[in-house]
Amino acid sequence: MPETFAAIGLTIAQRLLAAPARTLAERFALALLDRPPVSGFYLCLTSEGLELRQAAPNAPGPIRVDYVTGAMGHRLRFGGGRGQALARAVGIRPGFNPTIWDATAGMGRDAFVLASLGCQVTLCERSPVMAALLADGLERAALASDIGPWVNQRLRLVHADAAGELQKLATRDRPDVVYLDPMYPPGKDQVLVKKEMRALQQLVGPDRDSDQLLEAALGCAQRRVVVKRPKRAGWLDNRKPASSIESKKTRYDLYVTL
Repeated sequence: MPETFAAIGLTIAQRLLAAPARTLAERFALALLDRPPVSGFYLCLTSEGLELRQAAPNAPGPIRVDYVTGAMGHRLRFGGGRGQALARAVGIRPGFNPTIWDATAGMGRDAFVLASLGCQVTLCERSPVMAALLADGLERAALASDIGPWVNQRLRLVHADAAGELQKLATRDRPDVVYLDPMYPPGKDQVLVKKEMRALQQLVGPDRDSDQLLEAALGCAQRRVVVKRPKRAGWLDNRKPASSIESKKTRYDLYVTL
């Protein structure tokens, strides 16, 4: 069932950004604000890109989707290439790059890595705030001289409810792999330690329909469904996978549909 999200407003840091802000607001149904709110989350379009901010005492710094510098730039260069656990989990092998539907795109990091390895990846995100952040990050990455060409060719954003989209795809253009990275479950093994993940959990809330999403994914993927989990977490929907691939803190559960 599609989820209803709290309204988040969009403001600008400079007047010259008014036109692109209107375009973003129209695309993702965001309210345009004259000034930042006195409390809660809001989006701010700056010359550096779109930022998610929180108006609160001692609030963490702004969050941006940035594929060009920082952590993503480092992961792109030193993440392990086609031999890393994520690549093996989706079935990348010599001469074969699967088409992938990332049904819970979030910040889009895993999708970006898979695209950098040669896969065609669709990022599906139902939260209008997250979709707006992703669109901004992808647009800036597409302008970068080193990664821009393949970002344009291999990454596509869909702002929609993933379960409904997967049901449509099951009757026509089925991807090789459906990738699920639901919000990590609470508990002592919780990995939500970064400021951005804590903020996003507050904003988006828990995944209440991840079990149903798994069912839709199994009916759509041509080859496999891959579910990313904390290493010690239980199986999604208590459904045993065919196999699993583990990294230091993460486990990828594989459900074969071929």
